[in-house]
Amino acid sequence: MSNPHTIAVLGFGRMGRAIARRLPDKARDVVGWTRSGRPPGTVRTTADPNEAVAEADVVVPAPEADIAHSATAPTVDDAVLEPLHAYIRGHATGDPAHFRDAFLPTAHVEGIREGVFVSWPLDDYCALFPGRPAPDEATRTRRIDTVAVHGTVATATMTLSHGADTFTDVFLLVRVNGGWRIANKAYHRHS
Repeated sequence: MSNPHTIAVLGFGRMGRAIARRLPDKARDVVGWTRSGRPPGTVRTTADPNEAVAEADVVVPAPEADIAHSATAPTVDDAVLEPLHAYIRGHATGDPAHFRDAFLPTAHVEGIREGVFVSWPLDDYCALFPGRPAPDEATRTRRIDTVAVHGTVATATMTLSHGADTFTDVFLLVRVNGGWRIANKAYHRHS
């Protein structure tokens, strides 16, 4: 069996060590990063989680990895993160003005809602927000998972945990007039 992949493991707590010990026969190389814990002897480590991710064909974030402060908090120009942060503020506050800061006026939000495909223009999407936080806001979380910049366009993914529902949001961003804006968003809802 050939081992064509370089696999990065992020986090070497109990789970990360167990995962990393089983990978050397399944990969040509295993590279890892951790804030704490010790990697198994067969794993090469990097000082920066982004180095591990950049070298890898496959990335395995161990459950105990502090991924909110590691490679999944992308190291990109802060300007591309601005509309994503405005989007997060919109959800956290329920204030649609933040969505208007984040999205281009021509943007659409698309996904499946109650079994039906929806494609909301920005005004219709903003109308879903009452101008105040959700009653359970203190228990909700949002995390930027990935950002990839390709010249004047970028893609990003985000995970939102809202009560019993988790959303995966996929964004297309465009650099216009010297700044970044979200051109479109598609989402998937997991219950």
